[in-house]
Amino acid sequence: MLAFTFPGQGSQRPAMGASWTGHESFELVTHASEVVGLDVAALLLEADQETLTRTANAQLATFVTSLVVLDAAERLGLEPAACAGHSLGEYTALVATGALTYEDGLRLVWERGAAMQDAADQRAGTMMAVLGLDDDDVAAACQRSEGEAWVANYNAPGQVVIAGDPAALAEVAEIARSLGAKRVLAFPVGGAFHTPFMTPARDRLRKALATVTFHPAEPVVVANVDARPHPEPDDWPGLLSAQLCGPVRWRQSLATLHGAGARTFVELGPGGVLTGLVKRALPPDGVTAVSVATPADLEGLVERLAGAAAATGRETAHDNERFLMTERLIVAPATGRFRPEPAFAAATPQLPTRRDRDGDTAAAPAGQLQVAVGDRVGWAGEAEIRSAFAGSLEGLLVLPGERVVPGQPVAWLRASEER
Repeated sequence: MLAFTFPGQGSQRPAMGASWTGHESFELVTHASEVVGLDVAALLLEADQETLTRTANAQLATFVTSLVVLDAAERLGLEPAACAGHSLGEYTALVATGALTYEDGLRLVWERGAAMQDAADQRAGTMMAVLGLDDDDVAAACQRSEGEAWVANYNAPGQVVIAGDPAALAEVAEIARSLGAKRVLAFPVGGAFHTPFMTPARDRLRKALATVTFHPAEPVVVANVDARPHPEPDDWPGLLSAQLCGPVRWRQSLATLHGAGARTFVELGPGGVLTGLVKRALPPDGVTAVSVATPADLEGLVERLAGAAAATGRETAHDNERFLMTERLIVAPATGRFRPEPAFAAATPQLPTRRDRDGDTAAAPAGQLQVAVGDRVGWAGEAEIRSAFAGSLEGLLVLPGERVVPGQPVAWLRASEER
């Protein structure tokens, strides 16, 4: 079982989008700039570390980069059975699973980052990592402090992040060391995130959340607040609001995914922190953790999955072809109702959608229509959907009239040698 995870603030780095500029998925960056009214490409290619450290910039840049990587993975046919994201990454996971549109996700992330920056400017705070001490002892150290200090992230066994007033955290650090902590490391951040210090940001975020519509996530997303999957869209505004001032239960979220059968954890986006946490939090037997931040990483992942399937003898002919990259997905560039070109709708059967995948679908000949690079498949609203690949059309993945979001696969090709 494949699980996708998405990183949060702190994973950003200068020029993290440079390796993607020639890839079709980089078109998401242009669209992001149009939605938020900011040159997002400059953030991903030109911004220095100081610029990227500002909360609003860091969150937007990490969110967009992660979705570029996701889009590239989807074009190769990779699809998870479940998703989760660390803090900001939870918004990425919701867009990845269709619970939020890309446009709504962009607006929420931009507003969230700005609100958190304002809250941090109002109340000075910081964060520290406590290493080598169990969760209960770290929580007890915070309670013993005379100041304002809280657990902010339960990341992995022996790795807990605390946040709050700088003086209070210094006191907690001494208490933690007396209880057996191996190290206490300060973070270069300007805010006490996931604590009551973010209450002003929470009030502002609630208003933004009230302006968007949530949809059922497919596949499911495990929430930071309670480490449980939440298939009901009405749960998410409250969960995202609570997440801002409460701890991220990441270790528990990984345990939930593992308990549901996840054995391959793929971190999509800059950094690689979450990949390391999988290795610390879960038993090593049968568990694989991979970080994908560049096109080369993605190619390596596909080869690795193909090798693993072959080694276990569980691959099907379809899986093997996919991992050998003989199949391609055509994806929607925008949000809107899907309208296929008449020739495409007539030439191929419609394949089951995610919702109908277990139902009966009449078989019909496929591969009768040849597609060239640049051919128009149809429209997503008013935006044209054109193929970035050449090959024979195997099927449509979306029903005519169904709503699609940017990056969502709409058609399936058996690729030819033309590129």
